[in-house]
Parts: sequence; C-alpha cells; structure tokens
Amino acid sequence: MSKEDIRNYAMNLGADAVGFAAIEDYQSKKSPDPKMILPTVKSLVVIAYRELDGSVESANSRTCMSGRMAIMELSQKNIYLTGRYVEDKYHVKTAPVLLSYPLDMGPGVMGLIGDLSLRHAAVAAGLGVFGRNNLVLHPRFGSRILFTALLTELDLPSDPPVTEEICNDCGLCVDNCPAKALEVEGQTDAMKCLRNSQPWGIGGAIGFILKFTKAPPEKQKEMLMDPQFLKLYQASFIGFQYDCFNCMASCPAGSRL
Repeated sequence: MSKEDIRNYAMNLGADAVGFAAIEDYQSKKSPDPKMILPTVKSLVVIAYRELDGSVESANSRTCMSGRMAIMELSQKNIYLTGRYVEDKYHVKTAPVLLSYPLDMGPGVMGLIGDLSLRHAAVAAGLGVFGRNNLVLHPRFGSRILFTALLTELDLPSDPPVTEEICNDCGLCVDNCPAKALEVEGQTDAMKCLRNSQPWGIGGAIGFILKFTKAPPEKQKEMLMDPQFLKLYQASFIGFQYDCFNCMASCPAGSRL
C-alpha cells in the first residue's frame, strides 16, 4: 500500500510521525489554494518532527533556536528525499512545503501567511488538534512538534482524525505569553507575537536602519559595534530567529511529557 510504504520511508529518515490528507479534506481560509503550488494535487503527505524537550525549556534562547534549526535542516533534506522517492516509485509529481521560509513577502501578506497552512494540513492528516495556544497538539508530543508537507498527485485517503480532547484549557500558554498575543481564543495576534519572539527580525532591522541613517558618523561607528547590530547581523544569515518558545514550553499536553 502506497501510504504505508511512504510512511515507513519517511519514518526511516528520522521523522517522528507521518500523516496523509486527501486534498479535499484540507481547509484553510487564509492560505492560497494548494493548486497554485501543484495544479494536479490530490493529497498531502505531512511529516512531523518533535522538538527536543531540553532545548524548548532552556532559558538560553540560542539553545532553543539551535534545536529548531536542527529540525529545519533535517526536515529540508528529508522532504526532498521523500518527494524524490515518491516521484521515482509512483511516477507522479510532488512539491515540497518547508516548515519555515521561504515565504511570500509581497504586499498584503508580508510573510504572515504561508503558501500552505501546515497546521491545518497536520489536522487534516490526523496528526493532532488545535490547542488554546493555536498550535497543533499531537497525542504523544503535544505542541512540541513541527511539520513539513509534500503535495502529491497520488489519490490517497485521509488518515483518521484525532478525536480525543488533548487541550485541557489550563490557560498556561495564555498566562505565559509575554506579548499577550493569545488573549482572544482562537486567534494569535501575529504582530504582538513577532515583535516579542523575533526581536532580530525584519522589524528590528528596519528600526535599526532608520536610526542608523539619521545618526551622525561617530554615532554610526558606535552603533556598528552595538550588540543589537551584531545580533541583527547574525540573524541575517541564520534566518527567522525566535527568542521566545513560551507557548510551546508551558503547554503540558502530550503523553510523553
């Protein structure tokens, strides 16, 4: 059976869970139509990787980000290998969606909406349900899990949905969000979240550039040795660098914790 064959292949590459969704079961109001990625798409293969508990819970944000970057590197390689495997064996087209960038940075989107909602894809593929933190909660790994997806031309049925109540509405994610981005149930205030969780992102870079261009030459020299600039410089080649994992770290969901 192609589903179990593909699942086993991806799991052997190091994935922690793999689910499948027929494209008609994937529903995301904000994201573009998946047919804009692959016009002949019939199914999604959603591949999941768990975060390391020690990195998520670390008070050292660089350690937190190191765990995230390791998943990103592993998942990028694996989604390509899985896509190539499916194309070679089943003679169909596939298209990958990574867990982070590249993103559409055009007007009206500005990187806030992905080409595919990996959270909605994961739910459609039977890998979890939404929690109060608006993350997908996996029965075993809770919210400490990330997803990539492979669009395919294979006509595959969806895996059974998760029906158990994983979120217990404890409110710890809301209470522990320093940005107060989860105050409205069912919504994440993206700008509040990003200003706090990505201080070295595009907003921080724009703010620094504006100050730098207005500063006199001597002050500019000082600014180039300031830790703020050095962190922005590091983030420029690392990519999106998160400084807060509280919504994940505070969530008690998942049977393995």
